[in-house]
Amino acid sequence: MHPPIEKSPAITEAPAVRHGFFGRRGGVSEGEFASLNASRSVGDDAANVVDNVHRAVMALKGGPIEVALAKQVHGTHVHVVDNGFRVGDRLEADAMVTTRSGIALGILTADCAPILLADPEAGIIGAAHAGWKGAVGGILANTVAAMEQLGASRANIIAAIGPAISAPNYEIGEEMADEIRAQFPDAADFIITEGWPRPHFDVPGLVLSQAKSLGIGTVESVGSCTYAHPDLYFSHRYATHNNTRAGRQIALIARG
Repeated sequence: MHPPIEKSPAITEAPAVRHGFFGRRGGVSEGEFASLNASRSVGDDAANVVDNVHRAVMALKGGPIEVALAKQVHGTHVHVVDNGFRVGDRLEADAMVTTRSGIALGILTADCAPILLADPEAGIIGAAHAGWKGAVGGILANTVAAMEQLGASRANIIAAIGPAISAPNYEIGEEMADEIRAQFPDAADFIITEGWPRPHFDVPGLVLSQAKSLGIGTVESVGSCTYAHPDLYFSHRYATHNNTRAGRQIALIARG
């Protein structure tokens, strides 16, 4: 029995591309990390994490393939997974792109926005992790540029933005709001001040707007708010508010 998976309709229709956004259900981890935790750095048993990632990979229905994961640091660096890439390496990056088949690009999140991208015609895929710092810093634009350097065309790229914390549940405070307005004015419209005593920030909305402004051919949103659905997803903020620890869900994309 495969774990539940959420998919982009457009990427699903693309030939030779497999993908999926996974939540917290369908794994073997227990307690705070029940049950499909994909991170070894949160305190879960390593053997459980290996089993969980394997379950997610097999749910893509492309057989047992390796998973490329980066050490995500809330930055804007994009790593090219080429023939010299070793799966055991965890280089610092918040996005990866590749032309390789037989390997899945994986992104771990627990409120930040996972973004899966594919240019089916060129055979190029990408995956990006967009927290607020990565989003305002341009991680999506950098990922698209890296895909273009490999031969992709942004008009042919399909981008799917996965489950992330929504603006109603992402309060940021005045200092952070002022920092965004001063340093990243293009993101200021996604600071919401009406309806709450303190400002909130719409990260998925910002990423969606950026994707459209970049001229990406097809843009879709997949899944729901991570904070609002703790039964479906891991949410770092929800866990913090409830004095517990959050696991990490995985998003995967692979060629073939």
